[in-house]
Amino acid sequence: MNEQQVTTSGATSYSPPPNSVLALHDIARVYTSGTQSLEIFRGVTNQIVAGEIVALVGPSGSGKSSLLHICGLLEAPSAGEVIINGRNCAVLPDSERTRIRREELGFVYQFHHLLPEFSAAENIVIPQLIAGKRRSEAEHQARRLLTMVGLAERLTHRPARLSGGEQQRVAIARALANQPSLLLADEPTGNLDPKTADLVFNVLVEICRARGVAALIATHNLQIATRMDRTWLLHEGKLIDAGKLKP
Repeated sequence: MNEQQVTTSGATSYSPPPNSVLALHDIARVYTSGTQSLEIFRGVTNQIVAGEIVALVGPSGSGKSSLLHICGLLEAPSAGEVIINGRNCAVLPDSERTRIRREELGFVYQFHHLLPEFSAAENIVIPQLIAGKRRSEAEHQARRLLTMVGLAERLTHRPARLSGGEQQRVAIARALANQPSLLLADEPTGNLDPKTADLVFNVLVEICRARGVAALIATHNLQIATRMDRTWLLHEGKLIDAGKLKP
């Protein structure tokens, strides 16, 4: 790859592919306590282009969650650049990083984290209102997304009345409510039985592909990883691009 100056907001000397949504350049994460330091990973450089779905795998403790947090601007790297849609987010002010998280990123976790006192539709409307959308527009988007994930008949149900798989499908719809360009998911099917996990994963992939959303999905399930476009392996502090895994 060529090295050149990017002139968009958030200057960087690293030039990712023009269609990249997420680019990591020489990322390191080191935890320090007193005189002791623990290096989790170093020299992480790779990118994800629009519409590409990438699996993130590695043994427990390899740093998958830390890398996802860095990609999602929830945690600062010890070194390196996180470039989202052409901007080096490491040099942006907190207010702009918050705006990017709210408007350009979507998050799905192992546990759904739905608000229990609100309905499925309301859980999807709320983040849109926070982002400044009109209520009518937010409600239309909520109905549309719940229909896409197969929950058109569950709009008014609160989370306690939904199954685990239904709750996670609502969480996926919520993550996509503000039409992010990048979806980050941390073991999104980890709490589900195999049949339900397969259903939820299919829903996630179908919507990402339909909307051209780039996705980085941490998983311990190698069978699921084989169904993604590429696989990143975190191993002994390095990120290895394993390409497309065979079933």
